[in-house]
Amino acid sequence: MSDLNPILSGSAQSIAAYQEAIEQSTQAVVQWLKQPEMYQGKTVAELRERINLEFTSQGLGNQAAIERAVEYFLKDSLSVHHPQCVAHLHCPSLVISQAAEVLINATNQSMDSWDQSPSATIIEMKLIEWLRAQVGYPAGDAGVFTSGGTQSNLMGLMLARDAFFARQGHSVQQHGLTGNLSKIKVLCSENAHFSVQKNMALMGLGYQSVTLVKTDAFSRMDVNDLAQKLAEAKANGEQVMAIVATAGTTDAGAIDPLADIAALAAEQQIWVHVDAAWGGALLLSEKYRHFLNGLELADSVTLDFHKQFFQTISCGAFLLKDARHYQLMRYQAAYLNSDFDEEQGVPNLVSKSLQTTRRFDALKLWMGLEALGKKQYAEIIDNGVTLAQQVAQFVAEQAQLELVMQPQLASVLFRFRPEKGDTASVALLNQRIGDALLASGSANVGVTEADGVTCLKLTLLNPTVCLEDVKVLLASVVACGQQLQNA
Repeated sequence: MSDLNPILSGSAQSIAAYQEAIEQSTQAVVQWLKQPEMYQGKTVAELRERINLEFTSQGLGNQAAIERAVEYFLKDSLSVHHPQCVAHLHCPSLVISQAAEVLINATNQSMDSWDQSPSATIIEMKLIEWLRAQVGYPAGDAGVFTSGGTQSNLMGLMLARDAFFARQGHSVQQHGLTGNLSKIKVLCSENAHFSVQKNMALMGLGYQSVTLVKTDAFSRMDVNDLAQKLAEAKANGEQVMAIVATAGTTDAGAIDPLADIAALAAEQQIWVHVDAAWGGALLLSEKYRHFLNGLELADSVTLDFHKQFFQTISCGAFLLKDARHYQLMRYQAAYLNSDFDEEQGVPNLVSKSLQTTRRFDALKLWMGLEALGKKQYAEIIDNGVTLAQQVAQFVAEQAQLELVMQPQLASVLFRFRPEKGDTASVALLNQRIGDALLASGSANVGVTEADGVTCLKLTLLNPTVCLEDVKVLLASVVACGQQLQNA
């Protein structure tokens, strides 16, 4: 090993190296933040050609390694804080979240056992208690921080599956899956997140286990069709193990009628999991909290904080209404969560998580809430929803733009509409507009489909963006559309 020890420790040499590396990296980020372009505009082929691995036997040292990362990664990164970057549920982050990452990374706590993360464990548990109260759940700490929506949805579906079998006197944990698995179904809307199908496949039940429920004109689950699908399942000898409702679909931001869905599920003792990865931000809203009425009736809930809570990736949570269901995934290891620890009341969070080694991402949300306070947090969340409504009104007034759907959260679905052109040509034109804007480095606009209509999408998460910024972007869309038409 070289004379300069590369490991972070309490030695004077290590501390000096740490300070130098952090200072160099911080200064590079400051310069990058001043970069006017949203993206430098390199193509996939150009990036493949440009980026090469150069691992030497002796190493380059910290300074050179950071310089190369700045040159080949940072300078060519998409600026998610840029007002013209609105394609995805990919938020700019709070300054305090960046500060939290410094503490998380330096301490390198692992959240699987209390003796690895003592204060962190208690902070996470108290945050889970607080989040449960926001949802309207009973007092308790049944829940855990996760990597995001896909993992949280997997936990909800897995516990729903195991609870389903447990009611029949069978333990999946002990004996595995049994019976005619083709008869076990999960219902979700046509616009639910793809992780429902993905997770059902991972759990051994396959895509075929997912029955899609029709949606209304606003992409919300149609309760009448849900009732019909439940009746059809019963008539076909099928058993519904869970209904997955969505509070904030990826494109439209649609929130399913949660209370109505829960009422239908209760009639047949069906587990309800709500994917509120996006819409869960309204838990802090002062204007739109009522959109989530009925969330408290769900058996489990997914929340993401790296969307409209403005935390750095990754940061999510899974909440479980009834703590006794955690017994369905209980597993003890003497080196992590022993019987002795449990008897002494020592909390080892590995018992609640699919992960073993896990970052202390809860610190980011805690510091965010402390730094901003509930009122300011509510204001920046509400800003996106209100701005989307303003943008939709403006779009509806433009001759060459067409509003595809009224916004429900902070997204706007629209398209460039030329005077002439069939459905296919208009769809291709809008796809090309999105591609051209990104290639130019000036803007990142989403391209998606709504009820078969190819359209553009603005996801307005950035609380520093105002209507005038969006008008500039929309003018670019129109100009690009006209240019492509005339090319």
